[in-house]
Amino acid sequence: MSLNEYTLGQVVQSTQGRDAGRDFVVVGIVDESYVLIADGGLRRIDRPKKKKIKHLIPKQEYFSSLKEKLTCGQRIYDSELRKALASLRDQGL
Repeated sequence: MSLNEYTLGQVVQSTQGRDAGRDFVVVGIVDESYVLIADGGLRRIDRPKKKKIKHLIPKQEYFSSLKEKLTCGQRIYDSELRKALASLRDQGL
């Protein structure tokens, strides 16, 4: 896995730690080994989790609206993250 597989707004699944098996959204890229993830519930947007990319599974789904807000520096709310991830669960993804 490389950093090129990860982009802002992308959905990832944690494989290690107490949050293993949960889906998160990439809200920041720290360096080639770490990204910042949040889900709006367990991990809120104001305190994202710094996670090694080797402990994440990248998924093909990503939220373009969240990516635009993250790149422009606009505020994202926890409710937006929760709704986006809930919509994926409702679709069965």
